[in-house]
Amino acid sequence: MRIGIVCYPTYGGSGVLATELGKALADKGHQVHFITYQQPVRLDQFRSNIFYHEVQVPTYPLFDYPPYESALSSTLVDVALNNELDLLHVHYAIPHASTAFMAKKILEKRGKHLPVITTLHGTDITLVGKDKTYAPIVSFSINESDKITAVSKNLKQETLKHFRIEKEIDVVYNFIDTKRFKPHDHTTPCGNTLAPNGEKIVLHVSNFRPVKRPLDVVHIFKKINDALPSKLVLIGDGPERPKVENLCREYGICNDIHFLGKQEKLEALMSCTDLFLLPSQYESFGLAALEAMASEVPVISSRVGGLPEVNIHGKTGFLSPVGDIDDMAKHAIYILSDEDRLNKFRHQAYIHAQNFDIHHIIPQYEKLYKEVLQNQQAELLPE
Repeated sequence: MRIGIVCYPTYGGSGVLATELGKALADKGHQVHFITYQQPVRLDQFRSNIFYHEVQVPTYPLFDYPPYESALSSTLVDVALNNELDLLHVHYAIPHASTAFMAKKILEKRGKHLPVITTLHGTDITLVGKDKTYAPIVSFSINESDKITAVSKNLKQETLKHFRIEKEIDVVYNFIDTKRFKPHDHTTPCGNTLAPNGEKIVLHVSNFRPVKRPLDVVHIFKKINDALPSKLVLIGDGPERPKVENLCREYGICNDIHFLGKQEKLEALMSCTDLFLLPSQYESFGLAALEAMASEVPVISSRVGGLPEVNIHGKTGFLSPVGDIDDMAKHAIYILSDEDRLNKFRHQAYIHAQNFDIHHIIPQYEKLYKEVLQNQQAELLPE
């Protein structure tokens, strides 16, 4: 198949999943065309059947905000016609579902029929999509998609709750490459660097937005640090980082916290971690938690969104109410304070993560692709 993929090219979960999906599809022999405004960060190696098409957005003095949606639609039309795309898979509803609909209608006028699959990832529904400014176009464009998928059962429920969706939503979970994220290695060099005296290593990865509650991470770690020797590793950057830095100074624990900023190769850091913290206000799925679990790292997270579908309470880690710092710290100390218990949680997290291996998930997308192509052929047959 010739597949067009539209996504955000940055570090967000939707862009990461879309890029890894495209790479996996290419490995299976499909021809994959990425269409976005810059090369996706995870598209870091040459593959003969992967192509990148940059959306050029012209700037004119008339525009305060260059019309990216129009430029994207035009690029989609051009790529579809000149590369004979079979279908288009767009990730994150805003604005990709609506631009795909516009491109589809233009192509129909030119005699080409291009099915569109829309994958919903989270904040495109639960935060941005519910805004009255966007809600009508989000609802319309989702319903105009030939297939709709959501990355968790919870996200499907949230979508049906807040929008008038007239079509079935298929749940296709996020995935991880278990060849990349592997079990914990106690002898990794990064462990000796980050915790030179054998302290337990606690990890948090996010974009440091308020919804991720990074201040809670520091509050939780302070309680862990008071109970046992430990180090906190913070990966990522964003608007809350200055507040996090100030809080660690107030607590006087900055020497036990490593701010590593944005990192592309997370697997090396995951491999020397003992516990992963994710106290988010909301997560549609929790891909970072799954990557930790595949690396044999148990997870302490909030009980929201799709996280209970990923992190199994009392087995792969623990779930707590949002903002319950004491409960999260108690569970963290419980896991970290006994080596045999920690190893048990490690193993259980690793085993559960195998259910989300990329090789289990990719065939589900391929099946959806075949269904939309078969439905299109049936619709085009003369009566």
